[in-house]
Amino acid sequence: MGFSSGLPLALSGATLSFWLAKVGVSKTDIGLFALVGLAYNLKFVWSPLFDNVAAPWLGRRLGRRRAWGIVTQIGLIAALLATGASDPAISPLRTALCAVMVAFFSASQDIVIDAYRVEILDPHRQGAGAAVTQYGYRIGMLASGAGALFLSTVLSWFAVYAVMAALVGLCVLLFLASPEPARVSSDAPRQRAGAAARLREAVIEPFADFSRHGGWVAILAFVVLFKLGDALAGNMATPFYVEMRFTAAEIATVTKIFGLAATTLGIFCGGLLVAHMPLMRALLIAGVLQLVSIWMFAIQALLGHDVGFLTLTIFTENLMAGIGSAAFVAYLSSLCTLKYTATHYALLSSLAAFGRTLLSSPAGWIADRLDWPSFFVAASAAALPGLALLVYLMRAAKLAPPMPGALPAAD
Repeated sequence: MGFSSGLPLALSGATLSFWLAKVGVSKTDIGLFALVGLAYNLKFVWSPLFDNVAAPWLGRRLGRRRAWGIVTQIGLIAALLATGASDPAISPLRTALCAVMVAFFSASQDIVIDAYRVEILDPHRQGAGAAVTQYGYRIGMLASGAGALFLSTVLSWFAVYAVMAALVGLCVLLFLASPEPARVSSDAPRQRAGAAARLREAVIEPFADFSRHGGWVAILAFVVLFKLGDALAGNMATPFYVEMRFTAAEIATVTKIFGLAATTLGIFCGGLLVAHMPLMRALLIAGVLQLVSIWMFAIQALLGHDVGFLTLTIFTENLMAGIGSAAFVAYLSSLCTLKYTATHYALLSSLAAFGRTLLSSPAGWIADRLDWPSFFVAASAAALPGLALLVYLMRAAKLAPPMPGALPAAD
């Protein structure tokens, strides 16, 4: 399921941008295409639908999570085929609209898959589940990134997107073969209630329920800030490689292929870390490791063009980022009340995306005003507010009673 979740991301992002550039779409228009991904930041808006409304026809036969999973994947397949059938050289607007639908169904699929994972796993398996989901996600991104670009050298773009749609089709079979998680409460009381009561239950109650977390404002702020240092450094990584005069082949080999291997190893280590110690302590260790790993880029900037050290830099940074991702996903899962899993996880992951995108957007402005070593030291310093909030939350968690219905994960 992680593979199915990661697969569409590049198809409305980096891979699509490559296609646009190849057919001569202007840089201004390519830049505007980034807006098609807003669905990932806004998915919490329609996430209550998946907690409170059964999918038409399929809902009674397959259960809520499986039915919505299949519906969103069928929509994603159709959107991918429509995108591949469009011609951005003739009508970039049509391609953009199709890409918006890809992002919408992809974000909707994420809501269902995240809720399914949290609900189907016992509390002690959440860390392992988060790690395996991240594995699949990274492999899916590789398939739709490097895999799609390779296919484009021998196939038409419609055929490339059709192959990607077929891979999503295999994931439909996975949902058909999977069990339905047990529901926390039945739908009968909702059906008997009036429209206003059902609306309150669907839209207002999930957020009101989350606000019952002790220090919920600090929790949301932490979710936004935890990966900020990594995001700032990552946004400027490619310009940094270019200025250090690394070749395209060196960048591709070290940062993409070797980097993916380091990330998957980090995810595995993060899953082990979460499994063998209290979650928030594991998260603190992961956060400190993430911060320290950014310093490798500062040292690289002092050394200049050194492929051997670049390999060490990428290994260290991706390993620590993988550890942090596994622990972070497990933490987000622990914050969900089972009655509102889809809404809660969509809210939290949307906030995390906000931190990675909007808050990291000034990275170029900062880099223009500092030399590279100073920039990466500043990026690592941006991780400190998130770590400070985590220490505060760890102390508060020891004094607060557990949330009713939430997964017991905080130490």
